[in-house]
Amino acid sequence: MSGAVERRRPQTAQQFVLEELRGAITSGELRPGAPIRQDALAARLQVSRVPLREALKALEAEGLVVHHVHRGYFVARLSLADLEEIYRIRALLETEAVDRALALRPDGFHETLAGIQREVERASEAGDVTAMAEANRRFHLTLIEACGMPRLVRMITTLWDSTDAYRSLYYTDPAHRSQAVHEHRAVLDSILHDDRATALRRLDDHRAHAVTALRAVLPPQEG
Repeated sequence: MSGAVERRRPQTAQQFVLEELRGAITSGELRPGAPIRQDALAARLQVSRVPLREALKALEAEGLVVHHVHRGYFVARLSLADLEEIYRIRALLETEAVDRALALRPDGFHETLAGIQREVERASEAGDVTAMAEANRRFHLTLIEACGMPRLVRMITTLWDSTDAYRSLYYTDPAHRSQAVHEHRAVLDSILHDDRATALRRLDDHRAHAVTALRAVLPPQEG
């Protein structure tokens, strides 16, 4: 959340706090299981406790934070079972979204994805985990959003939000970054050749490989 106060704020204080907290969690700045110190955050973001509480309630509904009576809010800590369930639901929903997106193929679709992929590769080569996680997210959500089904996109985005912190942890390993780059290229190649079946299969493999790797990097108490 560095430089948060200096940036132009969204329309309301609650939106500002929500954006900052969500970013800190999904980037891994606030790690799974970490306590959320409300007084310190309110002072740091220069807001009252009211918008902070409202933002925390919204994040709790998204599954990014949990509240413990008499203890306060903590960044959500996923179990392996939770993680596998989320990825299974993602597979079901994303297959529908991507299949429709590939059927529609809006103008400049492949070129847009290829441009984002170049950002993924630059971040991977630089070892910039935060930038790679962000570019990877944009690659997939750009692909999904092309389905033209906003309710479906919102559901998938919520699932992504709940696991972004773990995805950042995954990208700390150079081998995982390299594998993601290779798999993205394979998906792009399938899209270029209008091979929907292969693109969907490669995306299934991509998600499965991520789950396998995340099993190994999750802290012992979470597995």
